[in-house]
Amino acid sequence: MDLDVVNMFLIAGGTLAIPILAFVASFLLWPSALIKIYYWYWRRALGMQVRYVQHEDYQFCYSFRGRPGHRPSVLLLHGFSAHKDMWLSLVKFLPKNLHLICVDMPGHEGTTRSPLDDLSIDGQVKRIHQFVECLKLNKKPFHLMGTSMGGNVAGVYAAYYPSDICSLTLVCPAGLQYPTDNQFIQRLRELQESAAVEKIPLIPSTPEEMSEMLQLCSYVRFKVPQQILQGLVDVRIPHNSFYRKLFLEIINEKSRYSLHQNMDKIKAPTQIIWGKQDQVQSGLEKMPAPAATYERIVYKNPSEHHYMKVCLEFQEHGVGLNVAQFKQLLISALKDLFGEVDAALPLDILTYEEETLSAILRICSSGLVRLWSSLTLLGSYKGKKCAFRVIQVSPFLLALSGNSRELVLD
Repeated sequence: MDLDVVNMFLIAGGTLAIPILAFVASFLLWPSALIKIYYWYWRRALGMQVRYVQHEDYQFCYSFRGRPGHRPSVLLLHGFSAHKDMWLSLVKFLPKNLHLICVDMPGHEGTTRSPLDDLSIDGQVKRIHQFVECLKLNKKPFHLMGTSMGGNVAGVYAAYYPSDICSLTLVCPAGLQYPTDNQFIQRLRELQESAAVEKIPLIPSTPEEMSEMLQLCSYVRFKVPQQILQGLVDVRIPHNSFYRKLFLEIINEKSRYSLHQNMDKIKAPTQIIWGKQDQVQSGLEKMPAPAATYERIVYKNPSEHHYMKVCLEFQEHGVGLNVAQFKQLLISALKDLFGEVDAALPLDILTYEEETLSAILRICSSGLVRLWSSLTLLGSYKGKKCAFRVIQVSPFLLALSGNSRELVLD
């Protein structure tokens, strides 16, 4: 074989081997660096940009995509010991032209950590309000979403600053009081009473404890390589003293039931999402019941259509829509959020009551999430504030009627 050809293969092989060896070395020696690179790449792939904003001597770090427009902006608040990038797995499913903002909560990641900061739920709510005002996000009402600790903060924010919020989504929110404690809460009480703050399950300091935390926080069981577990621990260990301080602050008497104590002050349309197998928070079935309680059941067997019972509510009384105007509003909501092509869904109004502005809709099952998202984010009709209330959803039409004989289709 010609010497030049041999040299060419050696150079090509070396060129390929260098990045492979670098990856293997990073995986084995610096897994935490690999995790940071992973998030950096994912942000770039999804078009999320990182920015900083100052409020006096306090710095907030956030990522965003899109620009403010006629649709509500969406602000996302992460949970305890997480960071803004935890939302990336959700961001990839959202329309690219939607204005999204993911902020690092006080003391987390790139946001200022001060020993003088008030880490109670009230203190965090005030900080988030400062962030909102820095970005002028509340020039018009926006959609607020929070999970776990962030859900507690989001709910209390909606209670304290109702004019800022057009709608609210709480994902397994903390801050609620239940008749009985689950095993996780009972364990926390025991730790609190014994002052064993080094053993908090949500603050791992070894790969084994990290594996236990992942099993606690995830219903789906999956095998995580030891090096990845080590990398996750390495990223968290420098912050564990702060996490302990924060944790003890949010479970004390001042903050433990903040959301529960302020639920009656929340005026915005609110969507609550809860995992049936949640081991950390006690679950939706134990939440304080509002005046009317509805249950959504998701069946495993796929159905061609889903049926939605919805009601349109205006801030002003006396606003009326006929069935044609009502359907046009539904179509406009879909187009505003997903564009002309993706909004072309087979959507039918089966019944409509003009007096109550309530209807039963039929939508193809593949378009259910798009329609539901559009209704959730709709904030006005011809300049008048309004909101859709989704009362019931089912793949079976008769499930939406207490008495099937009374169900009359137009």
